Amino acid sequence: MRARGSGADATIQAVSVLSDDTRRRMFAFCRRAGKAISRDEAAAEVGISRKLAAFHLERLVDAGLLRAHYDRAGGIRRVGRAPKMYEPAATDLQVSIPPRRPDLLAEILLDGVLNQDDVSPLESARRAAFRHGERVGEEERDRTRPGRLSAERALTMSEATLASVGFEPVRPRPGCVRLQSCPFHPLAQSQPEAVCGINHAFVSGVVSGLQATAINAVLDPESGECCVELSAD
Repeated sequence: MRARGSGADATIQAVSVLSDDTRRRMFAFCRRAGKAISRDEAAAEVGISRKLAAFHLERLVDAGLLRAHYDRAGGIRRVGRAPKMYEPAATDLQVSIPPRRPDLLAEILLDGVLNQDDVSPLESARRAAFRHGERVGEEERDRTRPGRLSAERALTMSEATLASVGFEPVRPRPGCVRLQSCPFHPLAQSQPEAVCGINHAFVSGVVSGLQATAINAVLDPESGECCVELSAD
């Protein structure tokens, strides 16, 4: 994916590119075609010049929505440079405000099912959530190499790491990070005990992966917010 930035930034860029009607029609045509398309084909489909079609196609490539390569249409050999061809990139776009992560919850639940052992399904899901959170924390620690974490530094790193997953953390008071949004909503409304337990286990895993021993993740449900709070010992 060539879009600048990553995660939510890349998604926002891609959605912005598709706000143009011509590019949206061109992208839809490319997905329907079932094969790589040329600039001439794209131009004919939407009724614009080849030069303008090239501009729009490149914008779609830059946003990570299409990928491009040089090839002969139909494998026909001709003299000269092969034309540039375009086809859909392997990219899924999900836009949600506030952020929601049904994909992450699905991964956790599948992990729990496949590794249940001799515990209840819910306990297996909580263990899976801890493992996934711990992996997220370990990856962030490997990336930043922060050394030993004081309570304040641990809260700051946890805040940034959880923000990247969709929790929308805030600092309501010193020594505390409150998670305003639950990325597993609205399942948290229908199954609060199960989802809050998974949530707590995931956040606890993040803290463990960061080696943030000076803080704890505690369950502290409040209406309209995530059920987990991070606090310094």
